Amino acid sequence: MPSRRKRVCWAAPTEAGTDSEFLAAKSPSCFPFSLLPVDCQLHVFSFLSEVEKCVAALVCEAWSKLIRTPWLWRVADFMRLGAFQSGADVVLVSARKFERWKEWVHQYAYHLTSRSASLLLLRASFDLGDQKTKWADFLSCFLDSVHCSELQELELNWTLTYLEPPDFYPPGTCSMTQVSLVKLDQISNFQRLLEKLLERSPKLCRMKLLFDWSARSVAMLTCFRQLRTLELKYFWSFKGVCPEIMQQLTKALPNLRTLILHILVPVKDLGISYALESLSLEYLDVSQSRGLVFSSLNLPSLEALRVKKTVRGIILNRRTRLALQSRWTCLYGLLRSGTPNLRVFNNRVLLPHWREQTYKELNALLLQSCYCTQHSDTWLL
Repeated sequence: MPSRRKRVCWAAPTEAGTDSEFLAAKSPSCFPFSLLPVDCQLHVFSFLSEVEKCVAALVCEAWSKLIRTPWLWRVADFMRLGAFQSGADVVLVSARKFERWKEWVHQYAYHLTSRSASLLLLRASFDLGDQKTKWADFLSCFLDSVHCSELQELELNWTLTYLEPPDFYPPGTCSMTQVSLVKLDQISNFQRLLEKLLERSPKLCRMKLLFDWSARSVAMLTCFRQLRTLELKYFWSFKGVCPEIMQQLTKALPNLRTLILHILVPVKDLGISYALESLSLEYLDVSQSRGLVFSSLNLPSLEALRVKKTVRGIILNRRTRLALQSRWTCLYGLLRSGTPNLRVFNNRVLLPHWREQTYKELNALLLQSCYCTQHSDTWLL
């Protein structure tokens, strides 16, 4: 029969102690974090920022190995420097600062590449027409060097590098011909980038980018069948575009839920109106567009709409204005027939009977958004 002394020696820890103290007493050299399953350790590391992950990698060899797991590196954000101010134009910096920033960009790309990053989000703003710095080649090589088959979100400004050296636009290099050539280079490189993304990142579900609305670009964009959120800003000008181009785009995207359009219709195309059709679209925002008028709407799932009438400052005589406006269909009629589930109009909840009869608040909203003669009886368009 074992003695009482032996039973006391193997008794459980007292209430004054804790399990962690007991483990530490048995294995004083073992850090409890390492006892967690690898998946749990990676989950904890996923809450750290990029800088914090790099610091954690210096703790020990085991952590350094875990931190290099591609799953922990999901974001490539080339727009996260303080110089990238919201809404700011090009920021001119000294040549030395520009070279330091460019070196950081390449080091950051190497940092993600060396960890075999598996990206979910890519944010960048580079002038793809820059023949000197060759940002187009840089982005293409970067996409080839990381895992982007799971990439879901893309925010890209391909016409502007916010940081530029002071001699980026030397005197005599800003003629209209040269500007046009640069724009064509930007479009060409953007389309090549779209081709690469279509091949390597077919799961993209959210895009925010400038768009040229060329037939080739539209055709490629319609191939991203998983797109749920799409925000397109105008590039150069919205010219030479057939009226059904938007309808072709939205009709071909079966999962599209949110669409935000920034379109500037040229003055010469003011008489043109555009069709829009989507069986899945739930939110549409064209409030930042100028001169955009709809000829038909087929949006059976649409629940919220934002649209604003923008005065272009064009003075027309009454006869010319009426001839122009007679081509436009009243927005109220389009909403009644083409948006059966619409509930919110310009951030205002519509009354249940809005289709049968207008009311004071709805009329006020139409005056702010419709170009027809009934809602825009003015000589200034």
